[in-house]
Amino acid sequence: MNVERFDPTKVFTPQEMAAVRTRSDLKGLLCAAHAWAVIGAAMALYALWPNPLTFVLAVLVIGSRQLGLAILMHDGAHGVLMRTKRWNDPVSQWLCAYPVFTDTIPYRHYHLKHHRSTQQPDDPDLGLSAPFPITRASFRRKMIRDITGQTGFKQRRAQIRAALGKPSEPFPVRFATFRHKLGGPLIANAVLLALLTVFGKPHYYLMFWLLPLLTWQQVITRIRNIAEHAVVPDNDDVLRNARTTYASFLERAFIAPYWVNYHVDHHMLMHVPCFNLPALHALLLAKGYGPRMETQPNYPTMLRLAVSKPEPLPQPA
Repeated sequence: MNVERFDPTKVFTPQEMAAVRTRSDLKGLLCAAHAWAVIGAAMALYALWPNPLTFVLAVLVIGSRQLGLAILMHDGAHGVLMRTKRWNDPVSQWLCAYPVFTDTIPYRHYHLKHHRSTQQPDDPDLGLSAPFPITRASFRRKMIRDITGQTGFKQRRAQIRAALGKPSEPFPVRFATFRHKLGGPLIANAVLLALLTVFGKPHYYLMFWLLPLLTWQQVITRIRNIAEHAVVPDNDDVLRNARTTYASFLERAFIAPYWVNYHVDHHMLMHVPCFNLPALHALLLAKGYGPRMETQPNYPTMLRLAVSKPEPLPQPA
């Protein structure tokens, strides 16, 4: 069955549509600047007061902003990060995507398929939600793999192998493939390493960039994926095949940056910049859509749904 499309023209006035879909070069840049400012502040906190607490806090904060950069890249993939079209992709690539080893352009082609076929058999993201609900033991194993860097290491290894091309191909072809797939990310990360070196902290690249990227960022990326589509009530209803999870200040700081929690709203009107999603959600509530939308009050409640599968009974001897 195909998902019935949401027709915003039957719900919103032209003025309301224009208001929530308004893009802004300034706000887009400010979001990216905010992410990098928080990252810099977290590193500075540890530099000023080096101790285990500030170290862990810096890793958690930076990992959340690395997810934030990926979220802003997602806006760039939808063409809504910047108002000026010719700036959208460069800003998305160099300030958001490349530093966290991703790429706006191939992600755009992949992600739009997800929007066309959300929770349907041909949804390329279906594998992220289909296994749920899972048992607590299964979830615990996933979290251990994520926080210990196993998931992140496997992803980076697969990315490097793909970039190296096929061993049977001639070197110029493999080099061109590598440059195409990893050239931008390597340049962006080399610039970051150079900046840290200028400040006399080259080791911070390992401590406060690669470590958060391979650990906490993996944890909250998994939580984000679970929150968005796992255990939704109706795969064929656009109001209920994605989820909006209300987030507290701490949840927004460490798990759900840049309004990523408003996901059913994003699927209903995907060309709304992230900074306008709260306004879109308020508008939908005002028009009576609240009871029909899949929402959860917080992330712990959402996760309890996702890990509600009973543990298997022990087999008789």
